[in-house]
Amino acid sequence: MARERSGRTPAGRRPGSAAGTRGRPAGRGAETPAIEPGVFPIDSGTAEILRDPFTDGAWLLKLNGAESSQLNPEDPLELGFEYMRWIAAVVMHRWAPEVPLRILHLGAAGCTLARWAAAWYPDSRQTAVELDAGLAALARDRFALPRAPRLRIRVGEAGEVLAGARESSRDVIVRDVFAGPTAEEQVTPDHLTGLDAARHARRVLGVEGIYLVNHGGGPDLTTARREAATLSAVFGTVVAIADPQMLKGRRRGNIVFAATDGRVTERDGGGGLSRDALVRHLLADPLPARLLDPVTDFAAGSRPLAEPLPGPRLEPSSARVNDNSGENDRRPS
Repeated sequence: MARERSGRTPAGRRPGSAAGTRGRPAGRGAETPAIEPGVFPIDSGTAEILRDPFTDGAWLLKLNGAESSQLNPEDPLELGFEYMRWIAAVVMHRWAPEVPLRILHLGAAGCTLARWAAAWYPDSRQTAVELDAGLAALARDRFALPRAPRLRIRVGEAGEVLAGARESSRDVIVRDVFAGPTAEEQVTPDHLTGLDAARHARRVLGVEGIYLVNHGGGPDLTTARREAATLSAVFGTVVAIADPQMLKGRRRGNIVFAATDGRVTERDGGGGLSRDALVRHLLADPLPARLLDPVTDFAAGSRPLAEPLPGPRLEPSSARVNDNSGENDRRPS
């Protein structure tokens, strides 16, 4: 999956970001890992750990030749992949650092985003789901990740874990799952993109929770528009974050969707937890991004995706849809 990496930019200390002016929380991270390069066998093939040639102090995790994670062992707040910075920005502008968030990561790899959350939200409790047991063990052994209960790594299939999760048990769900033989062919498995997955995510989230989806693809935005339509059919508020060239279908890259029945940010108007602050934060990113709010025009005319999750399917009424037409009430974002 193609990802943009742009210099050393800690997500919690971004120049010009209102959230950054709150300062860095005193996180209770694990010890700094002494990372060593190498190629290691995992269940799905090979994992390679190597220095990032473009970013001083950072390391890359490649899975079967494709870049999967980047981390700086000295600074968990540094996020090299642009979509991770955008996801972090949404969370930062929704909840203050002292909030004890409950976070579920569908897709773990090197747990870069989980390391960030453990540093910025030191009282959070996280579960990262990884299908590849060998990769999960490698990340735990080599990257000095926070220990349970702060971060649990669960080996399992993301869709099955989501379907089996308890109702209202999470504040944040991050979907970052890709599969495919090469970087160019990696896509999110169909069953994680359909209405059933979205309904289960809504069930597992609290009323104010946020479902954060990393969509990756090429210039053809057909699937991205259908993902937007799928999320809009289930959640009351859906926004998209991407750089303008990606939204115009001019390159391969990532779009982050944020879906919720509450607010995307804590408040409107001014202050570090406001929508305006989020917009400024995204524009100040090394890869400046646009907040597309709402996604109504982007998704217009697109049919929702319908591939089911394994296990019992949720009907719209089970997903707290608000009237017989199947439409959600639209709450302010």
